[in-house]
Amino acid sequence: MDIDRSIMALEAAGVAPSLQAKWRALLADLASLESAVVAYSGGVDSGFLAYAASRVLGDRAVAVTVASPIDPLDTQQAAADFAERHGIVHRVIAHDPLREPDIRANRPDRCYHCKTSILALLWAYAREHGIAVVIEGQNADDQADYRPGRRAVEETGTLSPLVRSNLAKAEIRQLARALDLSIWDQPSSPCLATRIPYGIELTQARLVQVGQAEDYLHARGFRIVRVRHHGDVARIELPPEQIAALLEVRDEVVQQLKQIGFKHIALDLQGYRMGSMNEGVIA
Repeated sequence: MDIDRSIMALEAAGVAPSLQAKWRALLADLASLESAVVAYSGGVDSGFLAYAASRVLGDRAVAVTVASPIDPLDTQQAAADFAERHGIVHRVIAHDPLREPDIRANRPDRCYHCKTSILALLWAYAREHGIAVVIEGQNADDQADYRPGRRAVEETGTLSPLVRSNLAKAEIRQLARALDLSIWDQPSSPCLATRIPYGIELTQARLVQVGQAEDYLHARGFRIVRVRHHGDVARIELPPEQIAALLEVRDEVVQQLKQIGFKHIALDLQGYRMGSMNEGVIA
């Protein structure tokens, strides 16, 4: 879909003129770049950004996925599938952040060290391949949560076009749906390290436990779910309206999560909320 056709698609879908203007602004911002590496995790924001960049820059936009053991198990394949479907140039770099003490220690600034590490790899790739800039997918809503990774973005000179276009998450989903992008309703899925309380060391074993537990719950039909790792305790977060459905399969869930290695299975009655591990952390 070229740029003019994308505008026609937005008009046909009834997208408000103000949001169409943000789409045009994003495309104009990206078109001003000589070339770009897109930090591409396969999520809604980075996928939408990679799609937009490829529309205006063609093969001068390269979506690069940094694959690591702290990513949810199904994200890499989903990222590759989306890139192939939309003709996005896609590359993968393997990386193990658990080798870095500042990340493994899992302090409240973990995201800063992790983001710095990832962006260093992306900038090295850009320099090696003669690409002008690195861009990443933070959106306007991300400015409100505790996100120490923002400092890494600023320090490395990485650009955040979705923020610069003032696009919020709901707007990105609306645009993606109008553009017929399959990711429009994809649940957010941040790295598995966000399931482990600050101060508890990140280990491969803990990350595998969380990943296996969430994969199981996804297979049972719970699309939005977090399994927070509290030692022997798995604390399950679901949207409140899905709690009753989980209780209907309680015995099976308890049995499966105990097989994974948890001794106690708890259900958070407050329900899923983004950034629950940041509660009480002062930005």
